[in-house]
Amino acid sequence: MSPRQVILLILSVLTTVVVAFALFSSWQQPQIQSRLDLAQTNLSLQAAEWDPPEEWDLNDVPGGLIGEDVYETAIAQYRDALNSVRRTLEDNQEQRLLLSDSPVNGLPELNQLDGAIRQAEDLKSTLELRLAILLAHGDRPEEALSLWRNLRENLDSTTRNVNVSDNAKARTAVILIDLWNQSPPASNNPEAILTNNLSGWFRYRALSQLYQVQQEDDALAALEANEQEIAQKTFIRLIVLVLISGVTLLLGTILLLFLLGQLFLKGETSILAQNKGEAWELNWGWETIAQVIVVGFFLVFFIGQALSASIILPQFYELANLEADLDSSRWQAISIFLSYLLSAAAALGVLYRSLTPHFPLREDWFRFRLLPGLSWGFGGYIAAVPLVLGISLLNQELWDGKGGSNPILEIALEGQDWVAITCFFLTASVLAPVFEELIFRGFLLPSLTRYLPVWGAILVSSLIFAVAHLSVSEVLPLATLGIVLGITYTRSRNLLAAMLMHGLWNSGTLVSLIILGGGAT
Repeated sequence: MSPRQVILLILSVLTTVVVAFALFSSWQQPQIQSRLDLAQTNLSLQAAEWDPPEEWDLNDVPGGLIGEDVYETAIAQYRDALNSVRRTLEDNQEQRLLLSDSPVNGLPELNQLDGAIRQAEDLKSTLELRLAILLAHGDRPEEALSLWRNLRENLDSTTRNVNVSDNAKARTAVILIDLWNQSPPASNNPEAILTNNLSGWFRYRALSQLYQVQQEDDALAALEANEQEIAQKTFIRLIVLVLISGVTLLLGTILLLFLLGQLFLKGETSILAQNKGEAWELNWGWETIAQVIVVGFFLVFFIGQALSASIILPQFYELANLEADLDSSRWQAISIFLSYLLSAAAALGVLYRSLTPHFPLREDWFRFRLLPGLSWGFGGYIAAVPLVLGISLLNQELWDGKGGSNPILEIALEGQDWVAITCFFLTASVLAPVFEELIFRGFLLPSLTRYLPVWGAILVSSLIFAVAHLSVSEVLPLATLGIVLGITYTRSRNLLAAMLMHGLWNSGTLVSLIILGGGAT
């Protein structure tokens, strides 16, 4: 073997190890899908508080979003989410115990587990606080009080050298116990504690109970007026969300049925059969393919995560005398954007350098055509919606709420800062579609047709595309999306179509997250 082949082989082995470790780490993290479901539930709860004009009937809302059973539905969803988090927490605690007792345990694995355990514990206490408020509102005060007392005791026993009254969630639980016992809270400034530690519908219910117990009629009237205003806006927000998802799902289903029917009736002359067996012509082999994918991955991984996020950007902020709160959604979004820009540019540099000896490329490589790209891009996006959503539902059941998610999704869900949102859109809807489609559809898929049939190249490139996102729970949905992207590209022979479809998908996801995140008002 030549020195180049040896180096590529070593890098391939290292890449496999890094990816396997990242996937293992993601397995310990909760999926974001359960949080998205709860976010929509929170919107429904808040919208249900709206007292509309007499001619309105919320029970007739399309899709059955708001009805008489909205609170029971919410209780059931929060119970399911809480049980899932408890199972995840128990699994991680058992895994950590086994690792700590093992003579060959590794510090990185223990640190990963400790972080996952802290995250699960924090989510568990949040869900318990909210579930208890739902139970109290649903005339089950004894269940609520029991849950709050257990939460307070658990937080007290797990918080070393810190009094329970100094723990934010424990203090919140103590206040809620007093309120539903019809006693004025003993804590100082209970209004601020409830406001800071609860959000949305749950905050309004707790503050309403506080003002009733303390007989603050003016504050209660102002709270109710404010809640009506928020509830009306939330109702509109919820309708927009459901209409967007419902319309795209319906159109996607119709389009899929049309395409499959046309394929059955017209066979080789149908749209889906266009260019289906035509491979690309290339004069490079597996070494060039491995060089682009493996070296590009290392640059993205180490520059994007190890260097840019941890070293370069914080030092840049310091040198530029910028007062950056690196834990805020704004600065996290800016860091993600700059990190992605830097690492993507480096990886594309590897692609360009690798293909330079083979210039000029044939005309069907990296082809861009505007009008066909628009039609194929929009069509591919619409067709992907029912397929990916269906796989996502199956995927959620398969992994039982575990498997991690893209960190951008969680930050976008929690943050409503417009600077952060702009950075997320630039990253997810512009940079990611351009970079990932150039690599996975523009280069990898056609290159694989030297060794595989077109359909095999689509499957393999889609799987690599999915695994490269380093989250176990995202492999199946992203592989499905990658297959639709691959079919769109191979049939249209237009990279702009794949980029547009990818950008539309990421934009739709971000819009949904922004709408759902508004439920925390």
